[in-house]
Amino acid sequence: MEDNTQKNMSGDVSRRDFAALSVAAGLTAAAGSAQAAMALTESDVTIKTPDGTCDAAFIRPASGKHPAVLLWPDIFGLRPSMRDMARRLAGEGYSVLVPNPFYRTQKAPVIEDASTFDFSAPESRAKTATWTGPINQPGAIERDAIAHIGFLDSQKEVDTARKIGTQGYCMGGPLVFKTAAAVNNRVGAGATFHGGGLVTDKPDSPHLLIPKMKAHMLIAIAASDDEKQPDAKTTLKAAFASAKLPAEVEVYAGTLHGWCVKDMPKQNGKPIYNQADADRAWGRLLNLYRTSLA
Repeated sequence: MEDNTQKNMSGDVSRRDFAALSVAAGLTAAAGSAQAAMALTESDVTIKTPDGTCDAAFIRPASGKHPAVLLWPDIFGLRPSMRDMARRLAGEGYSVLVPNPFYRTQKAPVIEDASTFDFSAPESRAKTATWTGPINQPGAIERDAIAHIGFLDSQKEVDTARKIGTQGYCMGGPLVFKTAAAVNNRVGAGATFHGGGLVTDKPDSPHLLIPKMKAHMLIAIAASDDEKQPDAKTTLKAAFASAKLPAEVEVYAGTLHGWCVKDMPKQNGKPIYNQADADRAWGRLLNLYRTSLA
């Protein structure tokens, strides 16, 4: 595992260190708090996994030890909008790792700006299949999660006495479930936002991992996803209840799949990103982490 702010020994290791980045990482209106600013340090890092070397962004407060968060991106991967999200979270006092989930295929970013992506084009859909194919192999994400959390626990800016949080968007939703189940001794909170495929009829459906989890969970569902799969929320609630696992499962009325991510492409000419509901979901996330990462 390498932190490129500390080591830059060869041409294939890039260095990126923005020490004391001052950002306005405001608490959302949903959280009911005033804005706060915190100096941050941001680094590009590489993490050794059983399957290769994963490039990632590690963003944390410039001083002190803080609870760690593993942030799983959506299908467009590690890119500026995900880094912005990590900075916002780091500004709240968390040490945040955003991995490139597609490192087996290519380094990040696979795309700089998701708003330029055309899902209707066959060649675009073929690209996503290339990115996602390797991570759908059995055990791939579980191996990654163990490596990523091991990296976090080795960092001086991480308070290892506190539990770790993990959150994911779209494709990242199932990755949160896999992480919470695979490293259940460390993950104390998990959150999914418009998570795709959390409940399927296959034997490897992510919801079947719930009995292996020990984390408090937040499941924020897009209204458009609920329309397509109205029974999913009921199945999730029942699974969490059966496992006696604290969970908040909510459908966000009027939202489209992807509503929490700023650079999502438009759908039928209309924006997917919904700032008001994204901020409300962010407030629920902060509350989850404050109460569960003890």
